[in-house]
Amino acid sequence: MTPPVGDLLRSWPVGLLLAAADVAIVAYVFYRLILFIRGTRAVHLIRGLVVLLAVTAISRRLHLDTAYWLLEKVQLALAVAVPIVFQPELRRALEQVGRGRFFPASLTSMEADAVSQVVDEVVRAAFILARKKQGAIIVLERETGLGDVAETGIRIDGLASAEFLVNVFAPNTPLHDGAVILRGNRVLAAACLLPLAEVHELGTEFGTRHRAAVGITEHSDAVALVVSEETGAVSLANGGKLIRNLDEQTLRETLQALLLPKEQGLGFRGGRDPAKARGRHG
Repeated sequence: MTPPVGDLLRSWPVGLLLAAADVAIVAYVFYRLILFIRGTRAVHLIRGLVVLLAVTAISRRLHLDTAYWLLEKVQLALAVAVPIVFQPELRRALEQVGRGRFFPASLTSMEADAVSQVVDEVVRAAFILARKKQGAIIVLERETGLGDVAETGIRIDGLASAEFLVNVFAPNTPLHDGAVILRGNRVLAAACLLPLAEVHELGTEFGTRHRAAVGITEHSDAVALVVSEETGAVSLANGGKLIRNLDEQTLRETLQALLLPKEQGLGFRGGRDPAKARGRHG
């Protein structure tokens, strides 16, 4: 006689596998949610909520009744206020789930040949702009989604090519101010506003364009390429640091090291920094 399905599921080998699968699914969902909200305003909200919950637990433990009562009321107010304040982000997330784009393709998930092609187009565009002394910021999205940053500009969704990027930053055109966001091999948006790095952290000799390039890399794992309008110098921002005055070969090597899969690229962590090796680290 075949055992009932319920008894089969309760048997320890099957139950153990189901429990492991259950934990893995929940962990993966939370991991993707963390990646989704990194670099957005929701990060600061979550940090504040963690601090609030910790203080509430401490006040309850220490029997600080008045403080505990007040913190409980604050949490109740936040439960109502948070969905209202973050309504645009929640709507955008649900739209992406409905379109099947909750986990958008990024450069780090692309094949090495495709990444190298994007790098070649970006480098070629950067030095065409540098020769013309046309200022530009090109942000290459990695794991952290930059959808909220793209919302500050004009959506494009065009194939990333050197010619297209050069035309975007042509003077006296509607899109030349602000940054271009690249997602995979597509130009996601142009004329985007980026968060600025603090002046005391970067130095007073840098203008808004360089501060914006560094600022976006402080808030996300993106890589930002910036062309100076005054000097035509090409720099690269990564992890809140700025690598200045790169030549074409060094820029290509550095971008490939950052963007190619770890087993194929050098990477700043696992290998030699091409820009630093050439003595150009700023």
